[in-house]
Amino acid sequence: MEQHAGFWKRLVAFIIDLIIIWLLQSFIFVPILGALGIGLFTASPDLSDPDDAAGMVAVVIAAVGAIWLLAMIIQVLYFTFMESSKTQATLGKMALGIIVTDMDGAPLNFSKALVRNLCRLLSNLTMFIGYIIAGFTAKKQALHDIIAGTLVVNKK
Repeated sequence: MEQHAGFWKRLVAFIIDLIIIWLLQSFIFVPILGALGIGLFTASPDLSDPDDAAGMVAVVIAAVGAIWLLAMIIQVLYFTFMESSKTQATLGKMALGIIVTDMDGAPLNFSKALVRNLCRLLSNLTMFIGYIIAGFTAKKQALHDIIAGTLVVNKK
Protein backbone atom coordinates (compact mmCIF):
# COMPACT_ATOMS: atom_id res chain seq x y z
CA MET A 1 0.00 0.00 0.00
CA GLU A 2 1.26 3.47 -0.89
CA GLN A 3 1.76 5.94 1.90
CA HIS A 4 -0.11 9.16 1.22
CA ALA A 5 1.90 12.35 1.61
CA GLY A 6 0.70 14.34 4.59
CA PHE A 7 -0.55 17.91 4.71
CA TRP A 8 2.65 19.47 6.09
CA LYS A 9 4.91 17.72 3.61
CA ARG A 10 2.69 18.88 0.77
CA LEU A 11 2.60 22.42 2.16
CA VAL A 12 6.41 22.68 2.30
CA ALA A 13 6.64 21.34 -1.28
CA PHE A 14 4.05 23.91 -2.37
CA ILE A 15 6.00 26.75 -0.71
CA ILE A 16 9.18 25.63 -2.50
CA ASP A 17 7.27 25.60 -5.78
CA LEU A 18 5.83 29.07 -5.15
CA ILE A 19 9.34 30.42 -4.56
CA ILE A 20 10.53 28.85 -7.82
CA ILE A 21 7.51 30.20 -9.71
CA TRP A 22 8.03 33.65 -8.16
CA LEU A 23 11.64 33.65 -9.37
CA LEU A 24 10.58 32.60 -12.88
CA GLN A 25 7.82 35.20 -12.97
CA SER A 26 10.15 37.96 -11.81
CA PHE A 27 12.22 37.49 -14.98
CA ILE A 28 9.05 38.03 -16.99
CA PHE A 29 7.20 40.66 -14.97
CA VAL A 30 10.00 43.03 -13.97
CA PRO A 31 10.78 44.02 -17.59
CA ILE A 32 7.06 44.37 -18.35
CA LEU A 33 6.46 46.53 -15.29
CA GLY A 34 9.57 48.55 -16.07
CA ALA A 35 8.38 49.22 -19.61
CA LEU A 36 4.94 50.13 -18.30
CA GLY A 37 6.45 52.53 -15.78
CA ILE A 38 8.65 54.16 -18.40
CA GLY A 39 5.65 54.45 -20.71
CA LEU A 40 3.53 56.08 -18.04
CA PHE A 41 6.37 58.41 -17.03
CA THR A 42 7.09 59.55 -20.59
CA ALA A 43 3.39 60.05 -21.33
CA SER A 44 3.35 62.76 -18.63
CA PRO A 45 -0.40 62.84 -18.17
CA ASP A 46 -1.94 65.91 -16.61
CA LEU A 47 -3.38 64.38 -13.43
CA SER A 48 -5.45 67.47 -12.81
CA ASP A 49 -7.39 66.57 -15.96
CA PRO A 50 -9.98 63.91 -14.99
CA ASP A 51 -9.75 62.23 -18.41
CA ASP A 52 -5.97 61.81 -18.18
CA ALA A 53 -6.20 60.56 -14.60
CA ALA A 54 -8.95 58.08 -15.49
CA GLY A 55 -6.92 56.88 -18.46
CA MET A 56 -3.89 56.26 -16.28
CA VAL A 57 -5.98 54.36 -13.73
CA ALA A 58 -7.48 52.25 -16.54
CA VAL A 59 -4.01 51.41 -17.88
CA VAL A 60 -2.77 50.38 -14.43
CA ILE A 61 -5.87 48.25 -13.75
CA ALA A 62 -5.55 46.55 -17.15
CA ALA A 63 -1.85 45.87 -16.53
CA VAL A 64 -2.53 44.37 -13.09
CA GLY A 65 -5.27 42.16 -14.55
CA ALA A 66 -3.07 40.99 -17.41
CA ILE A 67 -0.18 40.23 -15.07
CA TRP A 68 -2.48 38.30 -12.71
CA LEU A 69 -3.83 36.25 -15.63
CA LEU A 70 -0.32 35.55 -16.92
CA ALA A 71 0.77 34.54 -13.42
CA MET A 72 -2.10 32.04 -13.17
CA ILE A 73 -1.27 30.59 -16.59
CA ILE A 74 2.40 30.20 -15.65
CA GLN A 75 1.47 28.45 -12.38
CA VAL A 76 -1.00 26.07 -14.01
CA LEU A 77 1.45 25.18 -16.79
CA TYR A 78 4.37 24.70 -14.38
CA PHE A 79 2.43 22.28 -12.19
CA THR A 80 0.81 20.53 -15.17
CA PHE A 81 4.00 19.95 -17.16
CA MET A 82 5.98 18.85 -14.10
CA GLU A 83 3.32 16.50 -12.70
CA SER A 84 2.67 14.88 -16.09
CA SER A 85 6.39 14.38 -16.74
CA LYS A 86 8.25 11.15 -16.02
CA THR A 87 9.24 12.53 -12.59
CA GLN A 88 5.53 12.89 -11.66
CA ALA A 89 6.47 15.80 -9.43
CA THR A 90 7.26 19.49 -9.31
CA LEU A 91 10.65 20.59 -8.04
CA GLY A 92 9.19 21.12 -4.56
CA LYS A 93 7.65 17.65 -4.53
CA MET A 94 10.90 16.13 -5.79
CA ALA A 95 12.79 17.83 -2.96
CA LEU A 96 10.46 16.16 -0.44
CA GLY A 97 10.24 12.78 -2.17
CA ILE A 98 6.55 12.87 -3.14
CA ILE A 99 4.82 12.26 -6.47
CA VAL A 100 1.36 12.68 -7.99
CA THR A 101 -0.52 9.64 -9.31
CA ASP A 102 -4.01 8.74 -10.39
CA MET A 103 -6.19 6.66 -8.06
CA ASP A 104 -4.59 3.44 -9.37
CA GLY A 105 -1.04 4.66 -8.76
CA ALA A 106 -0.35 5.34 -12.45
CA PRO A 107 1.40 8.50 -13.71
CA LEU A 108 -0.80 11.38 -14.82
CA ASN A 109 -1.15 12.22 -18.48
CA PHE A 110 -1.16 15.89 -19.50
CA SER A 111 -4.95 16.24 -19.58
CA LYS A 112 -5.46 14.71 -16.12
CA ALA A 113 -2.69 16.91 -14.70
CA LEU A 114 -4.29 19.95 -16.36
CA VAL A 115 -7.68 19.17 -14.82
CA ARG A 116 -6.02 18.75 -11.41
CA ASN A 117 -4.25 22.07 -11.65
CA LEU A 118 -7.23 23.99 -12.98
CA CYS A 119 -9.17 22.58 -10.02
CA ARG A 120 -6.42 23.95 -7.74
CA LEU A 121 -7.89 27.34 -8.56
CA LEU A 122 -11.06 26.16 -6.79
CA SER A 123 -8.98 25.22 -3.77
CA ASN A 124 -7.61 28.77 -3.83
CA LEU A 125 -11.06 30.34 -4.16
CA THR A 126 -12.36 28.53 -1.08
CA MET A 127 -9.98 30.59 1.08
CA PHE A 128 -7.57 27.62 0.94
CA ILE A 129 -10.06 25.29 2.63
CA GLY A 130 -9.66 23.12 -0.48
CA TYR A 131 -6.06 22.52 0.58
CA ILE A 132 -6.74 22.22 4.30
CA ILE A 133 -9.13 19.29 3.82
CA ALA A 134 -6.10 17.20 2.79
CA GLY A 135 -5.26 17.05 6.49
CA PHE A 136 -8.61 15.43 7.26
CA THR A 137 -9.32 12.98 4.41
CA ALA A 138 -8.33 9.32 4.59
CA LYS A 139 -6.16 9.49 1.45
CA LYS A 140 -4.83 12.99 2.28
CA GLN A 141 -6.60 14.42 -0.78
CA ALA A 142 -7.17 18.14 -1.26
CA LEU A 143 -10.30 19.34 -3.08
CA HIS A 144 -8.50 19.40 -6.43
CA ASP A 145 -7.27 15.82 -5.88
CA ILE A 146 -10.78 14.60 -5.11
CA ILE A 147 -12.24 16.28 -8.20
CA ALA A 148 -9.45 15.11 -10.52
CA GLY A 149 -9.13 11.64 -8.99
CA THR A 150 -5.47 12.01 -8.01
CA LEU A 151 -3.25 11.17 -5.05
CA VAL A 152 -0.02 12.63 -3.71
CA VAL A 153 2.09 9.82 -2.31
CA ASN A 154 5.58 9.28 -0.94
CA LYS A 155 7.95 8.07 -3.65
CA LYS A 156 8.92 4.44 -3.26
